[in-house]
Amino acid sequence: MKKSSRDILDGMVVNHPGLKDTAPSVAAAVELLVRCFSSSHRVFVCGNGGSAADAEHIVGELMKSFLLPRKISGDDDRKLREMYPEVYGYLHKNLQQALPVYSLVSETALMTAFSNDQVADLCFAQQVLGYGQQGDVLIVLSTSGNSKNILFASQIAHFKGMEVIALTGSTGGEMRELADVLINVPSDITFRIQEYHLPVYHAMCAAVENEFFSTEDQDI
Repeated sequence: MKKSSRDILDGMVVNHPGLKDTAPSVAAAVELLVRCFSSSHRVFVCGNGGSAADAEHIVGELMKSFLLPRKISGDDDRKLREMYPEVYGYLHKNLQQALPVYSLVSETALMTAFSNDQVADLCFAQQVLGYGQQGDVLIVLSTSGNSKNILFASQIAHFKGMEVIALTGSTGGEMRELADVLINVPSDITFRIQEYHLPVYHAMCAAVENEFFSTEDQDI
């Protein structure tokens, strides 16, 4: 991991001292995500309620520039210029390199159809079954760690050869047994857990972005 990425994770603890004990798990999550993206695999994210909003927030931080510029460059930039010279300037100015992350909470028609025709608590698991491939990663957010649709999705992720990163409250709930990386923040109160989850996934996304798009330092 780059020194500047380590600095980002250290900054999370400086700004939120209560998260000190989670730092090793957050670092492990960053390393897992970097391995995933480096191998041309994908990440899927899901949660319920406020955690569903957090899932979409994570997608927004990784699918576009978060803190660093991500201009299309190299062979891709040359190909873009050759194929679409008339609009190349506009595309080059505005498009950004992306890390492939998908929200499982956004498929309204699919989820409502599946919930109506089959069962609601397998709506995320169905998507993981359909989309997931060996080497992909599933990020789940559950304040209790016991949400049934999250547990089923995690089980099917392992069935597909995926790894699971879980953000939970202090106990980890049942996700403690299913997560490859468990980030259990120090609270048992739902809204406090969600408040802790924000700086955790901001640091995680910033560090992952830094690994791919910063040229300031080398791995340490």
